[in-house]
Amino acid sequence: MTETTQATLYQRLGGYDAIAAATDYLLARLMADPQLRDFWKGASSDNRRHARQLIVDFMVEASGGPAYYTGRDMKLSHDGMHISPTDWDAFMRHSEAMLDHVGVTDPERGEVLAFFTSLEADIVER
Repeated sequence: MTETTQATLYQRLGGYDAIAAATDYLLARLMADPQLRDFWKGASSDNRRHARQLIVDFMVEASGGPAYYTGRDMKLSHDGMHISPTDWDAFMRHSEAMLDHVGVTDPERGEVLAFFTSLEADIVER
């Protein structure tokens, strides 16, 4: 890489496999959380696999990687789920724990958390 070429966040996070592994870890935490687990209640295994792949594709594309997210926008995807500010806070705590678990440090940690925070208005119902 030359001085004028800056690595994308995707590259700095370790690429597709690293983002997929981080997503799996985060989803396992979210689905085990007593406050959040009901958001997946009634979802089939196939539905969960599909949702997981959409999340991976979303994160890969958003970080500058070679994926194309084909899902709905965040507002439409979460409309009617009644995700509260306290649910969002729990999600962010799990996100921080996931970043710790996979060893993401600043500045990448801050970039990922800022990106998640930018989605809050479209996901949380107030």
